[in-house]
Amino acid sequence: MLDERTPDLLSKREENISGRSRRSIRSDPALPRRKSTHVDDPAAVGKRLREARERAGLSQRQLSFEGCSPAYISRIEAGERIPSLQLLREMGRRLGVSEDWLATGLESDVLAEDRTLLDAEIALRFNEIETAERLYTQALDAATTNAERSRALSGLGQIAFERGEPRRAAQQLEQALTLSGTDAAEQPAIADILGRSYAMLDDLEPAIRLFRQSLERANQRKNSPESVRFGVLLANAYIDNNEFDDAEAVLKQTVEKAENARDPVFRARIYWSLSRLHALQGEASPAMRYGRKALELLELTEHTTYAARAHQLLAHVELDRGNPGEALALLDRGLPLIEGGWNQVEAALFQLERARALVRLGRREEAGRLASESARLLEEAGPTDAGRGQVVVGEVYEALGERDRAIETYERAAELLSVSPSRYLLEVYGKLADLLEAEGRKDDALAVLKKAVGAQAGNGALQRQSPV
Repeated sequence: MLDERTPDLLSKREENISGRSRRSIRSDPALPRRKSTHVDDPAAVGKRLREARERAGLSQRQLSFEGCSPAYISRIEAGERIPSLQLLREMGRRLGVSEDWLATGLESDVLAEDRTLLDAEIALRFNEIETAERLYTQALDAATTNAERSRALSGLGQIAFERGEPRRAAQQLEQALTLSGTDAAEQPAIADILGRSYAMLDDLEPAIRLFRQSLERANQRKNSPESVRFGVLLANAYIDNNEFDDAEAVLKQTVEKAENARDPVFRARIYWSLSRLHALQGEASPAMRYGRKALELLELTEHTTYAARAHQLLAHVELDRGNPGEALALLDRGLPLIEGGWNQVEAALFQLERARALVRLGRREEAGRLASESARLLEEAGPTDAGRGQVVVGEVYEALGERDRAIETYERAAELLSVSPSRYLLEVYGKLADLLEAEGRKDDALAVLKKAVGAQAGNGALQRQSPV
């Protein structure tokens, strides 16, 4: 019969048994400690947790939450405690990593994951832009880790670039890189698009820096195609920045490193860059010669986008030489090549050249329509391209005899082009001064000419072209 002391006696007995059991378990090799099935190793879990926490910039106290104190997090990181899956999931959510990675160091198998990101990437490869954008947006909304957010933002950044929105592209790609914790130069596809987005926005210093770093990494990996790719991109960025000696040196190095390359696209890229280099320095004959060599090679390939750019460059040189008929013929041949393959900024620049040719041929109504459409599309581009669009619109108004509208448009063009002084700024100042003088506004014309003298040091830039 049990008396009132029995509970105390049982408790003491249980404590004694428990103590003996613990001692015997620790001392008996035949009874190994029970191993957790949801983590690979407590010490490894602790190390991964600490790395993820420090990468996120959080202290143990900042990471803690109800049911998981700072002291407990400290013991997990020391490998002294094994957190439950629920705790791993919550910590992973706060740190931007998956519970699977914290538990085992591995991500879930792709077949067991939501396939939205994979489907989005496939859609983008097939140029199904609308579908890809919808899927990437869904993936971003549903993302639980920084890796998933990074992939979604990277895809959306590529789509923004394809649509001719370089500012949005740069913002999304930069955010993707921040979330992934990786260097842009380690991801060639992102480095390519991010650098070209910077260039479109006339932000050439970061573009040059990124292309230079990417070229160095490609050389270290002895990846010849990537070396050529970033060599050409870097050379064209130097050209856009009026650093002609550096551009020539990079092109020479690129040719030397692949001097036996028989790939027509590689040779066309070099010819293309040499054509731009000579054109920018006012050397029309070699510019035309190299441009035609590039075009001849590209017409033998399936690279229609590159061929269209070659047509555009040659047309630009012909216009500068005073040959609008030849320029328009080149542009008309290249026009079918840009359909579906260019973003809106590139397409607008192409149509801008057609508008320049048309207005000089007296086809003013058609030129005005194209110039207005191009100027509108270039509003999201860098100030140089947007300014060039306004210049052509001003030329059309001037040809139509609408002087007031032409003056207003030229003033807007000068405002945009003054951000990055170039040959175009000098030209627009000249056009504006002539119109003001014709209107009897001599003092205003003189003030504009004084601005032109101040901008003389920036003389020399050719239209920005996306490099092949």
